[in-house]
Amino acid sequence: MEITDIRIRKINTESRMKAVVSVTFDNEFVVHDIKIIESQNGLFIAMPSRKTPEGEFKDIAHPINAETREKIQTAILSKFETTADTVAETAAETE
Repeated sequence: MEITDIRIRKINTESRMKAVVSVTFDNEFVVHDIKIIESQNGLFIAMPSRKTPEGEFKDIAHPINAETREKIQTAILSKFETTADTVAETAAETE
């Protein structure tokens, strides 16, 4: 399984949720609504989830093991950092 595309769909620097991401695997399968969240320990990803009637959030799609989660998280955060840098540079140039 290879990550073939990562799209940063929304960047929000004002809240803990920094971005919403879509990831394509093998040019055949896409997962939307992966969130990049800022915590006290740094950035991490939250897989798409829904709220249960009991008020808990359950992942809709998620990696089966820690190695796959780390691979996906590293790729997403790397793309986010380069995209956020580009957005910041463009904003600074227009001011």
